[in-house]
Amino acid sequence: MMTGDTQVRFGDRRDAGRQLAQPLQQHAGDPGLLVLGLPRGGVPVAFEVARALRAPLDVLVVRKVGVPGHRELAMGAIASGGLRVLNRDVIEALGISLAEIDSVAAAEMRELERQEKAFRGDAPPVEVSGRTIIVVDDGLATGSTMRAAVGALREGNPARIIVAAPVAAAETVRRLQKDADEVVCLYAPAEFYSVSLWYQDFSQTSDEEVGKLLKEEDAWATWDKRLNISR
Repeated sequence: MMTGDTQVRFGDRRDAGRQLAQPLQQHAGDPGLLVLGLPRGGVPVAFEVARALRAPLDVLVVRKVGVPGHRELAMGAIASGGLRVLNRDVIEALGISLAEIDSVAAAEMRELERQEKAFRGDAPPVEVSGRTIIVVDDGLATGSTMRAAVGALREGNPARIIVAAPVAAAETVRRLQKDADEVVCLYAPAEFYSVSLWYQDFSQTSDEEVGKLLKEEDAWATWDKRLNISR
């Protein structure tokens, strides 16, 4: 479902998540379903999606692996769970050595591990192999982080990858449709200026809020499972 107007549509990220969950209801009840939020802003949206679909929630931390001396140019990406994808066209064109790749990737991995520690403590990443994965962000402008996330997730052999966002640029949606198995986006205007324009409250999400939401969802899922067993 996509429309092209550019009015404010969401009170905040939690509201956006509740709206986004509606076209995803067909996946509710899938025992292999896993919802992943891209930090930080994607996690409050993903929280509401996971709650509505009665699915487990986790965070997918993605770090771009930039070309030495030109960090803005990605030669690959790493993600939670040791997932790693390389842009071989860039690597071959610039003659980047394996040692250089490993050096940059190691530095990014240290930052990724720091973020994961802040978000989930000592809990390990959830296994993605063979599962239906819904990857959620609060909005997609260029979609570069989401594309890196999808590429990295492919390395984990999931059964299906669904990209979900409340709003995205129309061209970004078209590109992601080539990478993911499905893209669900509520609004995809041809002229896209900023994700924040679609929100009444687009205040920054903190590391503490991400960690709190993950713990709250884990506690709720455990309680919900117990209720289902007792029925």
